Amino acid sequence: MASMMQPQIILLKEGTDTSQGKAQVVSNINACMAVADVVRTTLGPRGMDKLIHDDKGNTTISNDGATIMKLLDIIHPGAKILVDIAKSQDAEVGDGTTTVVLLAGEFLKEAKPFIEDGVHPQNLIRSYRTACNLAINKIKEVAVSIEGKSLEEKKKLLAKCAATTLSSKLIGGEKEFFATMVVDAVVAIRSDDRLNLIGVKKVPGGTMRDSFLVNGVAFKKTFSYAGFEQQPKKFQNPKILLLNIELELKSEKENAEVRLSDPAQYQSVVDAEWNIIYDKLDKCVQSGAKIILSRLAIGDLATQYFADRDMFCAGRVTEEDLQRVAAATGGTVQTSVNNIVDEVLGSCDFFEERQVGNERFNIFSGCPSAHTATIVLRGGADQFIEEAERSLHDAIMIVRRALKNSTVVPGGGAIDMEISRYLRQHSRTIAGKSQLFINSYAKALEIIPRQLCDNAGFDATDVLNKLRQKHASGEGAYYGVDINTGGIADSFANFVWEPSVVKINAINAATEAACLILSVDETIKNPKSESAQGEAAASAMAGRGRGGGGFRGRGGRGMRRR
Repeated sequence: MASMMQPQIILLKEGTDTSQGKAQVVSNINACMAVADVVRTTLGPRGMDKLIHDDKGNTTISNDGATIMKLLDIIHPGAKILVDIAKSQDAEVGDGTTTVVLLAGEFLKEAKPFIEDGVHPQNLIRSYRTACNLAINKIKEVAVSIEGKSLEEKKKLLAKCAATTLSSKLIGGEKEFFATMVVDAVVAIRSDDRLNLIGVKKVPGGTMRDSFLVNGVAFKKTFSYAGFEQQPKKFQNPKILLLNIELELKSEKENAEVRLSDPAQYQSVVDAEWNIIYDKLDKCVQSGAKIILSRLAIGDLATQYFADRDMFCAGRVTEEDLQRVAAATGGTVQTSVNNIVDEVLGSCDFFEERQVGNERFNIFSGCPSAHTATIVLRGGADQFIEEAERSLHDAIMIVRRALKNSTVVPGGGAIDMEISRYLRQHSRTIAGKSQLFINSYAKALEIIPRQLCDNAGFDATDVLNKLRQKHASGEGAYYGVDINTGGIADSFANFVWEPSVVKINAINAATEAACLILSVDETIKNPKSESAQGEAAASAMAGRGRGGGGFRGRGGRGMRRR
C-alpha cells in the first residue's frame, strides 16, 4: 500500500509538451513524408511547377526543389531537416534537390512499418548506413570518366550534362540552346571558383532565343547626366579606367562656415572648388583612358567634359559589375586619380553600348584576361525570367562539378535501379533482420524511376517491371525510363547523363537525414518560448495602439524604424 502512495515527481515546468517513444518517431516520419509529397510532382522532365504566393504578395513559379523548400514556411522541427538537406544539396552540387528530399521521404516510409512492429531504430540506422556505403561504392564502379578528352569533346559531353539538368526545368524546350551557352560561360571562367564571375542579366521582352552570351562583361546603362548622348558609343581597343571616387562638385556641408573680410575672396573659394574637380578630370584624360567607370557618381560637369574629348563615362556602376570588369579587362580599381600608370588601366578589343529590349547595355567583349562571362536572359513574363535564371544556376553548378569531378552516371532512374538490384542481391547474402532492412532501402531507391513515370503519365508498375527484368539480366546497367515513349531506353546512349557527385551527395544526405529522424525518440517543447512569443506579440500590438496618433510614443517609433 505504501508503494502505491508515492508522490508524483514533477521534473519539467507546467505546460511543457513532451511526446516520446514509438509514437513520436512515427509522427516525425509522417511529417517528412508530407513534405516529400509537396515536391514529389516536380521531379523530372515532365514534372509540374509550383506557384507560391508569399505574405508580401510576391509570386514565384518554380519546380526547383530547393527554391520550393525555402519558400515553404515549415515549422515542424523534424520536417525542417528535409529543408536543410535540400539547401545543402543546392549549395554543394546545384542539382538533385528534389531527388534528395524524395529519397529521404521514401527511406522513412519504408522504415515506418518496422518501427510500428517494434524494431529498434538503431538496428535500422545501422543497416541503412551499410546500404549507403554499398550504394556509393557501386556508383563509383558504374561511373564513366570523361577525363583525358580534348576541350571540344569535353564541351560536347558537358553540354549533354547541362541539357539533362535543364530538361526538367521551365526552359527545357530550349535546352540545347542554353546548354551550349552555359558550357561556354563555365569554360570562360576556367578554374576560378567564384560563381559571381558569371553574371546573369534579366531583360523582359523578346523570346528565350533572343538571350545571348557575352564573352566579357555586360551591364545595364547606369543613371546619366546631360551630355551623355554626345559621348561616342563604340570603341576599338580602348583603355579603361576604373575608379571608386566621385567626379562632381562637392557642395559645402550644411553647417560649414567660411568667414571672409573681403567679398572678393569668396570668388577664390568657389574657384578652388572648380579647380579641384577640373584637376581630377584632367588627370583622367591624361591617363590615356577612353572609358571611365566609377562606383560613385560622375556629375553633369564631368559627363560634358568627357563628351567634349570623345570619351565615354558611366557612374554608379554596381560593385559586382565593376569587379567583373576589372577581372575581365585586367584593370585595377583606383581610389585616387593621382599617378595613374598604364599598369592599372584595363583593355578590351571592343566596347559598345547596345539596345536590348527597353534597356541599354554597356558591353565589353574580347577581353584579354576574360575570366568572366555574362548571360543576358530574355523572355515574356518576369516570373518566367526569374525561373530561367534559377534553372541556369543549376546547370552552371552541374557543369562546374562535372569539370572538376569528371565522372558521369546514366540518368533517367538507371543508376537508381542498378543500385537497387545490387543491394537486393547483396541482402540475400546477409543473415538476420538486416536482410529485410537493406531490402527496404533498395526498394526505396525505386522511387526515382517510379516518380518519373507517374509525372509523365505512364504506367509506373509496367515500366518498373521492364527495368527490373533488364537490370537483372546483367546487361542493362545503363537502362532507365524513356520519357518520350513510356518504355525503357539506354540512358547513356541517349546522353541522359549526370555527374556522379550529384547522386553520391543525394544518397549520402538523404540517408543521413533519415537516420537522424529515426534516432529522435522524444520531443520536448518548452512553454516559455511560446509564452514569450505571445507576450512579444501582445506588447507590439499595445505599442502600435499607443503610438497611433502621430508617431508618438515608443510603439510609433518602432513602426517607423520598420
